[in-house]
Amino acid sequence: MVHNDSTNDGTKQATTNPEILNDIRDKLIETFHLVSSNSKTQSTEAYIKEIALKLYGHVEEFKDFKKMFVFRKAGILKALLLGIGMYTVILGGYFLTRNIIDFSNVTSSLTEGMGITAENIIYISLYISIMNSFLEEFFFRGFGFITLKKYTTRKVAYIFSSTLFAIYHVGMLIDMFHFGVLLLLLLAIIIGGCIFNYLNESNENIYSSWFVHMFGSFAINTVGFILFGVL
Repeated sequence: MVHNDSTNDGTKQATTNPEILNDIRDKLIETFHLVSSNSKTQSTEAYIKEIALKLYGHVEEFKDFKKMFVFRKAGILKALLLGIGMYTVILGGYFLTRNIIDFSNVTSSLTEGMGITAENIIYISLYISIMNSFLEEFFFRGFGFITLKKYTTRKVAYIFSSTLFAIYHVGMLIDMFHFGVLLLLLLAIIIGGCIFNYLNESNENIYSSWFVHMFGSFAINTVGFILFGVL
């Protein structure tokens, strides 16, 4: 449970149940080890979701947990506009760099690693864009930022959540691109994670970042359609 104790200057300082923090720490350390040692995206994603479900057992310990699922109209229009902007930037970035960056390993990596082909990419892309993006926001922004911010500083929560979000994607990207391109993509994911955190912090729920994330996934999947020859 979180307790607010007043300091001498009148400000409030959060103290926490150390058992809850230790459990969260241990599970996140396990996640880091798996992501760094396993390049198979499917097993990594399954493990992340398993960790999220285990952490869900502690939600009663967090008084404000349910607030992240309260839908608020405020901020949704901004999120939709940002989502459209992100779609445009990602798709435009592909067209600007497709003759510079080698995308030849993308389709083979997706087929060998995840079983994605031209025949099933449409169905898989719908799951990735809608359901998987929500699960990622639930974990990385719900637990990794909104909840974590109650137990640490705002800066640490921003850095931790966005960095973990980038590391989570290493398993999928590592076989697709050369090292330099991979680093640039991870930096972009970290920046995107910070933007998602800001949106959720402003609206105190995960829907804002989910909408933007969804449009980002739509853009990436559109690139996938092009690479697989669907478009």
